[in-house]
Amino acid sequence: MTAIARSSGSPVRLSQSGPGPAVWASHAAVMAKRAIHGIIRQPQLWAPSLIFPLFFAAVSAAALQRTTSLPGFPEVDSFLTFILPATVLQGVMFSATSAGNETAIDIENGFLDRLLAAPVARIPMFVGRLGGVMVLSFAQAIVFTLVFLAFGASFAAGVPGLAVLAVVGVLFGSAIGALSIAIALRTGSVEAVNGSFPIFFAAVFLSSAFFPPELSGGWFEIVANLNPITWMIDAVRDLVITGWDVGAAMTAMGVAAAMLVVCMAD
Repeated sequence: MTAIARSSGSPVRLSQSGPGPAVWASHAAVMAKRAIHGIIRQPQLWAPSLIFPLFFAAVSAAALQRTTSLPGFPEVDSFLTFILPATVLQGVMFSATSAGNETAIDIENGFLDRLLAAPVARIPMFVGRLGGVMVLSFAQAIVFTLVFLAFGASFAAGVPGLAVLAVVGVLFGSAIGALSIAIALRTGSVEAVNGSFPIFFAAVFLSSAFFPPELSGGWFEIVANLNPITWMIDAVRDLVITGWDVGAAMTAMGVAAAMLVVCMAD
């Protein structure tokens, strides 16, 4: 992740050069531990990312359950089965932006200045921040799936499919987290990071997350089919509805990994 951090009014460039892999891994582990402890100590960082997606899923299922009988709609017994992948990604997106918020707070209160003055490898400093995002994203994928199963959803691919969903959630969450950190480093502003959230939110809604694009038609179908989030969600949804498929699993993880690479490059 190469970015510009505005610290004390002066831009600081994160250099790719520095200590070797062993030191980088050690520094990243320490920062990841700090990020994970921060999430555990602050329920306000993770509670909304669990509550709001579940509330939205409940409202959507109640309002749109009858749409499952439309011609062309995937064959599911419950609308919850259809939106399970979307709910996981929505929750992950909510929590991942906290990485950018925490980074911006570190810049505003001067903690980043102290880190930059310390003998700490700079890139692992921010990669480690994603450790908390990864742990929370994994937990969300498991929790959402268990809750949906308890309320009538099904998961045809079973445990292997759940593992893929969890990996996709971790990769997608890390991508959003990396992008929010990049915004924080460039602006040093919590408000700027929070202001980017509607863009992420719109990207999910302009996909096949909550309704099949081919049934909507028009401009929405065109935009959704060009949206990489659609490719990822549709692949995971095949696992949820149809059953285990290596091609679908590789597509879902491949698209999520590509998003992470692009966002890390920022």
